[in-house]
Amino acid sequence: MDINPLWIPIVAVVFGTAMIVAIVGIMHWYKARDKELQYHQDLRVREMEHQVKMRQLEVELEKARQKSA
Repeated sequence: MDINPLWIPIVAVVFGTAMIVAIVGIMHWYKARDKELQYHQDLRVREMEHQVKMRQLEVELEKARQKSA
């Protein structure tokens, strides 16, 4: 089986383009994953802050109940 020398540049261009597309795809996926993790971290921080505020309100409500009773 003889390899036609004209196929070498065509194959090189196809594989080169595929490699660039793969690298860009991997970078896009990595950035999207990083944004998703940051979003979840921010959401968890806000949830914790909300829980602290709710506990403070419960304590204040209990103090108000004790004063009125």
